[in-house]
Amino acid sequence: MSLAVPPVLPDLATVIRAFALHGRYESGEPYGSGHINDTFVITLDQAGRPVRYILQRINPRVFKNVPALMDNIARVTAHAGRRTEQMGARDLSRRTLTLVPTREGQPHHVDAAGGSWRCYLFIEGARTYDVIEGPRQAAAGARAFGEFQQLLVDLPGPRLHETIPFFHDTRRRFDALQRAIAADVRQRASVARADIAFALEREPMVDVLLGLHRRGELPERITHNDTKLNNVMIDDATGEGLCVIDLDTVMPGLALYDFGDMVRSATNAAAEDETALNRVQARLPIFEALVEGYLGAARSFLTNVEIAHLAFAGRLITFEIGIRFLADYLDGDVYFKTRRPEHNLDRARNQFALVRNMEAQQDAMEKIVMKHAGS
Repeated sequence: MSLAVPPVLPDLATVIRAFALHGRYESGEPYGSGHINDTFVITLDQAGRPVRYILQRINPRVFKNVPALMDNIARVTAHAGRRTEQMGARDLSRRTLTLVPTREGQPHHVDAAGGSWRCYLFIEGARTYDVIEGPRQAAAGARAFGEFQQLLVDLPGPRLHETIPFFHDTRRRFDALQRAIAADVRQRASVARADIAFALEREPMVDVLLGLHRRGELPERITHNDTKLNNVMIDDATGEGLCVIDLDTVMPGLALYDFGDMVRSATNAAAEDETALNRVQARLPIFEALVEGYLGAARSFLTNVEIAHLAFAGRLITFEIGIRFLADYLDGDVYFKTRRPEHNLDRARNQFALVRNMEAQQDAMEKIVMKHAGS
């Protein structure tokens, strides 16, 4: 019998010494459930007291331009920290991520092997949740994302870098699906005939927000672009959404993209790859909690056009993710990791079922938005 060999940890004690920190290295170990970057929690002895930090090695296969990425994060965290302090908030170091500079004053460190590292203060007394436990938690997370956008409304120029260009360009995503259908490199189109028809029938959706933006009716904002509620630290004692984390995709975008992805990821009563599609539904109590929490923070800067499209944004981003799954299935599963032959097709069908359910509940969702926008 062969025993599994545990992965070899990097020399974390050496890496952490590159940052402007004091104290004796005590320990370091993998931390969290992220799948892109390598994340570790580091403990230093500082005057007899253990103090923890987050140390991350950035994935170069995903983020090709690390200096641009870290320039975005440095500017965003510094500005959000200043704004939070100006607002008189307590527990400043828990309200926004605090980037620890290197000893040379840089936002990240490059090790001898060319790996890029960054360091944050550890936020104690809070945690993230992979599964939403109820409307109260959904409202807390949505409010945190609204506060995050509000803090960055007046970020001075220049424009942030687009770390992943055209990330939510729904027209480009739809065109990619059409190319995948035409190529049909794995002869899978016949299996997905009904799913393809569903997507093609809804082509007019993809240009709605893009058209409003081109006409100047939707302003460009600074957006998070990965607004799953497990990217919010929830206070252990109060249940309040404290701090938005995972800032790698923060870049210019539309506020509606962030809200739409919250709706997509939080309201679904089923797992993203659930094949029993009768279980897939957008839960209205969770949707109302998201609207209430988000508008509680973002109403002060959102335009009426943005508010009027909040419910639509949930359908659009759900549709966008669905066509991305479908295109990847037709292309041969080259982007998303899969665990079975039709995994991406199952995911696409799941998202399309959620779109159908949102369409059926459109009037109710619009009324919820107007109720909270009016208040």
